[in-house]
Amino acid sequence: MKGTVTISLEDFEELKQAKTKAVDQIAGVGRAAKELEVFLSFLCTRESISVYVEEFNRQSITSRINIDEGRAKIVFKDVEKNND
Repeated sequence: MKGTVTISLEDFEELKQAKTKAVDQIAGVGRAAKELEVFLSFLCTRESISVYVEEFNRQSITSRINIDEGRAKIVFKDVEKNND
């Protein structure tokens, strides 16, 4: 779709700032997920949490936790479907 839109410079600057903020938030969520993976991997070496992980996976609508050889990985179901 092609076309033009006229907006004020003030609105344009707000739009650019919103994009930057959104990109930063997405990066922050990715970092948080990695930190949670590290924490879950740490817990796996200290205690058997497989029962809790299985229950989480059963109840979660948007993500799943995989534990492979003591390393946890958080997989988002919508991303997983897009990769198939």
